[in-house]
Amino acid sequence: MPPASSHVPASSGTLSARIAETLAAHATDVFGVMGNGNAWFLDAVVTSTTMSFTAVRHEAGAVAAADAWYRSGGHLAPGRVAVATTTYGPGFTNALTPLAEAAQARIPLVLVAGAAPATPRSFDVDQRALAEAAGAEYLVADPGAAASTAEAAVHLALGGRMPVVLAIPYDLAAALEPGGDPADDDDPEATGARVLSFELAPPPADAVAEAADLLARAQRPLILAGRGAWLAGAGDAAAALARELGALTTTSALAMGLFDDALPAEARLGVCGGFATEVSAALIERADVVLVLGASLTPFTTRFGQAFGPDAVVVQVDLAERATHPRVDRFLRGDAGEVARALTAALPPERSAAWDAPPPADLARRPDGDELAPDGRLDPRTIMRRIDALLPEDRVVVQDGGHFIGWAPTYLRIPSPDRLLMVGTAFQTIGLGFPSAVGAGRARPDSTIVLCTGDGGALMALADLETVARTVRRGVVLVFNDAAYGAEVHQYGSRGIDERPMLIPEVDFAALATAVGMRGVVVHALEDLDALESWLASDAEGVIVCDLRVSREIVAPYMDEIVSAATKGQAPAGS
Repeated sequence: MPPASSHVPASSGTLSARIAETLAAHATDVFGVMGNGNAWFLDAVVTSTTMSFTAVRHEAGAVAAADAWYRSGGHLAPGRVAVATTTYGPGFTNALTPLAEAAQARIPLVLVAGAAPATPRSFDVDQRALAEAAGAEYLVADPGAAASTAEAAVHLALGGRMPVVLAIPYDLAAALEPGGDPADDDDPEATGARVLSFELAPPPADAVAEAADLLARAQRPLILAGRGAWLAGAGDAAAALARELGALTTTSALAMGLFDDALPAEARLGVCGGFATEVSAALIERADVVLVLGASLTPFTTRFGQAFGPDAVVVQVDLAERATHPRVDRFLRGDAGEVARALTAALPPERSAAWDAPPPADLARRPDGDELAPDGRLDPRTIMRRIDALLPEDRVVVQDGGHFIGWAPTYLRIPSPDRLLMVGTAFQTIGLGFPSAVGAGRARPDSTIVLCTGDGGALMALADLETVARTVRRGVVLVFNDAAYGAEVHQYGSRGIDERPMLIPEVDFAALATAVGMRGVVVHALEDLDALESWLASDAEGVIVCDLRVSREIVAPYMDEIVSAATKGQAPAGS
């Protein structure tokens, strides 16, 4: 937190200052790039005694870092929102991809952006249309309602679990407030915000009773918990319900580790979907009643519709207004924890015997690989098993997008759901890894930040390599360098499309790391990880980049499922 300063900010008393003062009650960190549209706002932020500003080098990184900050630790304090800031025009449009990601991942985030002046110019763009197309709300501040508009932005972000753009017109940014904020006590509609109610009534008692009866009569009940269950603090309630039923449990990728401290290993099947082991996937498919708590049932969680047996009854509990997947048979709208407790209380005394045999002890075992693949490059399975043994327990694993996302969740231990960040998967983007590590480092400064990225995504996000070096106290960057866009090679090269546009000249990421002050090592063999082991043992601060020269011949199981689904017309486009 920055020290108190005797400096009086140039923005003192302005519209921008009132917005910063209001957001300070709901945020500790601001991530951004300075430009002429947000200069006055940032002047107020950096002279604040309660907010810290982290400068990134690309506007996309500002939103991605704020998103990761929230997912990794910002959510732990009630009433906190993620805050990013950019200028208007190209600065704003640069931030659209992570803004769409935040919208689809339902992250409460306020993007304070510049806006064009009141008098239109030929080169201005319709920022409101762009923001709303990306799934964000758009509010415009004015000197008569600066604080109340900022409060409205926070209300919408938290209540709706959505990103909100709070725009400051360029010609009003330094306008002095007229002795207060007249709109503070007015109708919220005066701010231009939609008036939304976020109060959620509990589901009808008869619907709860029906679902409880289904679970009690199940012979092979399964509880699938997602990120919504984690955010609702529903882990203990879901575990208690599982114990009452004798149910097995599984999680989505974004809720990995939710049951680890609450249930014995034999009751935990690990992750559901493409990252599941073959043994776990077979048991999940045998379930006759599946209770889904706070998981949206994406194609990856459901293995493109193949995760559950055709006769399984699927009961979903979610904050959404309706079921999020056609596979759902019963839908209960509500808080995952509250509904789990209500279901436990509503269970009838008569119960079916749950599951006919205990799960095998090796259900979480992943296949081993050789040190090197047939092409002489590293087998990513072997290298990740070794890295997992080297990393400290206090870790936050950050994932960029790409083929390699199949390795970290399956070979690295994840202590809790907020220690696996997959910023970009909701919108299926790549190139947000470096700034996501920045946000995680701010939220968890005492933990080791472990970033997994591919060579394509790393090159796309290269602007913020320096930001990682400058801001992360202790970090390990794993670059899965296969000299290609691996996901495209496996999805499209395998189907006969010419691979030349999918290939990348092999880049020396260790050298790039050294150029910005990091430690860098190229890893061709397991023995090259001795440098990582020594660095971790030294308790040195800073960041080490391991350029892992991995093989394209070893395909993650989830990718095989995507390719198989694609040939049947089931897989979503993108990587």
